[in-house]
Amino acid sequence: MSSLKRLSKNLNENIESLKSFLYRTEDLKERELVVKKSTYRLLYIDSLVDKKLIEKNIIEPLLDSSKEDEPETVIRNAEYQKTIDMEVIGNCLLEGNCVLFSEGDDSALLMPAAANDERSILEPENEHIIRGPHDGFTENINKNIFLIRRRLKNRSLRIESFTLGTKTNTKVSVVYVDELVDRGPLDILIKRIEAVDVQELQAAGELEELIEDNNNSLFPLMLTTERPDRTVSYLLEGKSIVIVDGTPHVLIAPCTFFSFFQTPDDYNSPWLIGSFFRLIRLASFLIAISLPAIYIAVVSFHSEILPLGILYAIRVQIEYVPLPPIYEALVMQIILELLKEAAIRLPSPIAQTIGIVGGLVIGTAVVEAGFVSNTMIVVIGFTAIASFVAPVHHMGTAARILAFPIMLAANTVGFLGIALSLSVLLIHLCKLETFGKSYLEPLAPLHFKGIKDSIIRSKKRNNTVKQN
Repeated sequence: MSSLKRLSKNLNENIESLKSFLYRTEDLKERELVVKKSTYRLLYIDSLVDKKLIEKNIIEPLLDSSKEDEPETVIRNAEYQKTIDMEVIGNCLLEGNCVLFSEGDDSALLMPAAANDERSILEPENEHIIRGPHDGFTENINKNIFLIRRRLKNRSLRIESFTLGTKTNTKVSVVYVDELVDRGPLDILIKRIEAVDVQELQAAGELEELIEDNNNSLFPLMLTTERPDRTVSYLLEGKSIVIVDGTPHVLIAPCTFFSFFQTPDDYNSPWLIGSFFRLIRLASFLIAISLPAIYIAVVSFHSEILPLGILYAIRVQIEYVPLPPIYEALVMQIILELLKEAAIRLPSPIAQTIGIVGGLVIGTAVVEAGFVSNTMIVVIGFTAIASFVAPVHHMGTAARILAFPIMLAANTVGFLGIALSLSVLLIHLCKLETFGKSYLEPLAPLHFKGIKDSIIRSKKRNNTVKQN
């Protein structure tokens, strides 16, 4: 941090110092106000403020005031700040404030006047639900905190703020319910945020990489969501929320493996229905990482386990295919990833065409050309669908990537390779930690109470209903 640079009582000297601090940017505007022979200078960055707000709440009240009135007693802003530090003034101007200097005064008055040009609150495109609220976070940190407070009217809701990035000065807030939060993970989280020393921070994903436990794991260690209702539910479970200004989603910590297969719909539906779909999601993860490998192992090593009719149908299809099953699977998985990436980067109407036409044309063409069997197309298609079932995109991506090494192991030693690969994967999951918590809780270590709301959806999430 730089040393304190105090203001002087000379008005022009203060103006010149501020202009030098901001490298004489051309959008720094200055307006002189004379009130009963008292001279004031109002400065603001034109591209960041609402000029109508400044006119109404600051300029008009000052011009209508008497000489004896102090500026802070007549302005209509809900909040203001007095400071003698030039660096504080410069940084506040960059956040959309305006500053008022007066002749003969070695302090300045800072008043918020930021323009409100953010997008409106809309439903998150990546987290659609059937039953429940349809609002989502925006890029404005204050609006995101408002969405949380509107749902959680609890006096123990605490917010701790930080400023990260020596060049970007990005606001970061940690939100938690003081009487419910798990103190161990919270202390670790705050220490890691305070230890962050970077020049720029523009997104929550950058911060996540800096504070998570293991950067080399494919599995996400912090849950990302754009839904305020989901965020509040995790706050009530004792978790902490990290909000980064400029990012329309928040980070939730600590989160276990099973948290990534839960959705708000689970709790907006009867518990049997919610539990059924949660089990479907967990099963889809296993299908996504192992189905192509199982097919390769069966065709290459263990064809005797198939019924004779199915075995004959598969053998007829692959008899004239020149590529071994492992190459079929690798080629089709890579083509699937290419189609997915193309669909993401293109405009929506074109993306839908690419997805449908590309999938049909390429799938039909490779089968007719004899490069891939029909059975492999079915296996890869089913695998792709299973990987997209995961509510969190990062977990689905991890499943598709994990399928590659498991396929290679299956091609080497069959079912033994799959068993060894899944064993290594399980060991990795057991060793993972997220802010001091085991990633596989409540299974490792085993907690029977936690299982009730992890693998299946419990009937009652919190306290029982009070009986009269």
